[in-house]
Amino acid sequence: MYQLILAQAEGQQGGGLITTIIMFALIFVIFYFMILRPQQKRNKEREKMLSEMKKGDKVITSGGIHGKIVGMDEKTLLIEVDDNVKLKFERSSVSAVPAQEK
Repeated sequence: MYQLILAQAEGQQGGGLITTIIMFALIFVIFYFMILRPQQKRNKEREKMLSEMKKGDKVITSGGIHGKIVGMDEKTLLIEVDDNVKLKFERSSVSAVPAQEK
């Protein structure tokens, strides 16, 4: 009788471990599809936007400054915000490139 109870207890512990592992795997999968994957997609879109900028594009910086690109460097942009007013910004500070009006 004692051996039967001991065998049942060992069987339940193994099942509990498997259930715990499955739960952690399920949580990781949900975390990946709900948080990590969308973030990676947004990062790719942002990198694409930053690499496709060119002179003459209108941009909005993360500080809310609107202007037009008049000069470019590898890491910086020269943005004209008004007549004869040009500011130098890091490329990474650009938050949006609005659609060009035709």
